[in-house]
Amino acid sequence: MTVASAFDRAPALDEPPVLPRSLDDRTITDLVCAPLMRPAGKRWWIAFVVCSAGTLATVYGVFTLFNVGIGIFGYNTAAVWGFPIANYVWWIGLGNAGTLISSLLVLTRQSWRATISRFAEAMTLFAVSIAGLFPIFHLGRPLYFYWLFPYPDTMQLWPQWRSALVWDFWAILSYLIFSIVFWYVGVLPDLASVRDRSHGTWQKIYGIFALGWRGSARHWRHYHRLQLTLAALATPLVCSVHSIVGLDFAASLMPGWREPIFPPYFVVGAMYSGFALVVLLAATISRALGLQALITMRHFEAMAKIILMSSIVMGLSYLSEYFAAWYAGNPDDRSLVAYEFTGAYSRIYAAMLFCNVVAPQILWLPSMRRSLAVIILVSFAVLAGMWLERILIVWNTLSHTFTPSMDRVFFPTAWDYLFLFGPMFFFSWMFLLFCRLVPVVPMFEAKEVRHQEART
Repeated sequence: MTVASAFDRAPALDEPPVLPRSLDDRTITDLVCAPLMRPAGKRWWIAFVVCSAGTLATVYGVFTLFNVGIGIFGYNTAAVWGFPIANYVWWIGLGNAGTLISSLLVLTRQSWRATISRFAEAMTLFAVSIAGLFPIFHLGRPLYFYWLFPYPDTMQLWPQWRSALVWDFWAILSYLIFSIVFWYVGVLPDLASVRDRSHGTWQKIYGIFALGWRGSARHWRHYHRLQLTLAALATPLVCSVHSIVGLDFAASLMPGWREPIFPPYFVVGAMYSGFALVVLLAATISRALGLQALITMRHFEAMAKIILMSSIVMGLSYLSEYFAAWYAGNPDDRSLVAYEFTGAYSRIYAAMLFCNVVAPQILWLPSMRRSLAVIILVSFAVLAGMWLERILIVWNTLSHTFTPSMDRVFFPTAWDYLFLFGPMFFFSWMFLLFCRLVPVVPMFEAKEVRHQEART
């Protein structure tokens, strides 16, 4: 079997086609390149101005944090972690699905991933970049964040390798570098296509970034080998990165955190929230850029099944936590489980269970999986529920300590909410620029899928 044939997968006879049969190569190229060739519309500029304002507000919050200190957050003597840590775990989880779509689904020969992989990979780059900022925001002295890097200094001070911050530093750095290489390799053929359609300065810019791609048989042979190799490397990397994030908690001795299930539980949770965000991005991009012919209901139905599967795994993970607390007989763990249902955050915990476990069960119905409105609503619920889960992992444990007299409830400040919603504007701002500068759908992969389906 050749390397190129490793990406081929003949659809089953009863499967609907991924792409409409009326599409040809020229039509696919025209659809994908059209948003880059025409001027930005009024709606794009309005969205860009709003996201720019939100980004500037976030920058103001960062400067205030660096000048005043972490006292602007709602920390207290017990809950010494808060929104920055929860946001860090949430954002790095959002970037998980992009790499999985472009690696695991490639290795399993899922042809439906072809037209959504590009913007899912871009989502990974933006989300991981934002996630990497939050551990710095959490530091008491963020200006010394470079101490996490093992540089040779005159005092012979080295990072504390038992610190979870050092683990996170290397996990984020390696994941970000790999994601950039993986994304850039995949975009090379399409940059060459845009280069050939552009004129003047833009043609030179796209030509530089296309690295002389000519589309020869030799180029394609090396390209497929490299992409398959990177895909094989990406899958264990995704699992290891979010396992390290789970070990930030599991390596401690706090009730509710010393759970051996945390690494796989965090990996599934990351895939869960990541696919929910991909659904929202796919729905927005297909409507705003007129790509309904390339991003079809087949894609949304497939992602709905993954979300449904993930919700079941998340529900079993919650049950395993309750069972482990009961079976082990540790009074501290049992007390924490009781606190989750009856304590200060019980209503938030109930909302989290509804969003993560109950709401997605509607996707068991085939008619609901084929309703874009239902899938979007479920995706919003999952994103909200997964953030609530991240913050409750922090709040429930730290607000219910070994010493009841030390228990304190976390009350967020306005700065906490700014650092929660502000990065969302920054993410949207980067995504708006991405949609104007880079083909959001891999044209060559869409054409490969179309040719494969035409042969069956």
